[in-house]
Amino acid sequence: MAEKLLFLTGKLAEPSLHKVLNEMAPLPFEYRVHQLGLSVAALMTDKMIARRLTPEIIHDCDQIIVPGRCRGDLDALSEQLNVEVIRGPEEVKDLPLFFGRERKAPDLSRYDVNIFAEIVDAPERTVESIVERAQYYSDCGANVIDIGCLPEEKFPHMEEAITALHESGFKVSVDSSNIDDLRRAGKAGADYLLSLTEKTYHLAEEVDSVPILVP
Repeated sequence: MAEKLLFLTGKLAEPSLHKVLNEMAPLPFEYRVHQLGLSVAALMTDKMIARRLTPEIIHDCDQIIVPGRCRGDLDALSEQLNVEVIRGPEEVKDLPLFFGRERKAPDLSRYDVNIFAEIVDAPERTVESIVERAQYYSDCGANVIDIGCLPEEKFPHMEEAITALHESGFKVSVDSSNIDDLRRAGKAGADYLLSLTEKTYHLAEEVDSVPILVP
């Protein structure tokens, strides 16, 4: 007969606990989840558990799994309840590891933010080198390549670099404190312009690039 486990948790962690346990199926044990009546599971203590667990709640369980940050003497609690009480992992997501399983890898293919990676020395690089660096950043997870301009350093091949990056499939931003650089970038088709201020934000009316403002 499969063991029967009772998982104790708080209001905030309860949905995550159910989700992780469902993803671990099939399991070699039966289980129930009991929300102990507090918001944060990490604030659970042995005395709180002893007060709030009634015989009706624990009558059919072989083990009680409490949150990893639960404070108190669990050996004494086990004797008091006449059921073995075990401290689980500190994070719900680590339950598979706790039970000897591999943790499910998170799906990083879907997200709703743009990840910018800046090529800080772009003016000193060739166009080919800029594209190579962009590919490296893309492999690391970036989906917008930021061309960083250097103060008082000319960047005659900026337009060519923007075109080459677009042809390679990248979104492009250009970061400069020089309004002439930003204007050139906008006219060359940069997707974003960094970092506009109260003195340069009017540039957004001249080009189609998305402006990113800094205070």
